[in-house]
Amino acid sequence: MHKFLPIALLFMSNVFMTIAWYGHLKFPDSPLARVVLISWSIALVEYCLAVPANRLGHAVYSAAELKTIQEVITLVVFAGFSVLYLKESLTLNHAVGFALICAGAYFVFKGPF
Repeated sequence: MHKFLPIALLFMSNVFMTIAWYGHLKFPDSPLARVVLISWSIALVEYCLAVPANRLGHAVYSAAELKTIQEVITLVVFAGFSVLYLKESLTLNHAVGFALICAGAYFVFKGPF
């Protein structure tokens, strides 16, 4: 469950369509509550989900892996939002572009070479 909780929180944070921030990972000794309070001025709901996701996730994943997870989740959430809410179609070009980004994500987790 420890590996999956950060992913679930990142997914929920991306539903709000805001950008996740990773600067607090340089300050792992900062109290989480303080980090969240500072972050509220940027994006209250997303930060309440993404900061704990990144803090917990950093115990299991590297910062590069967390960012990659966040980007793939962003694509999935965006695709669903675009189709379901905006009523826009996804084309073959979108699918190819998303597949290439997912291929890039594969290489972040596979390795080192």
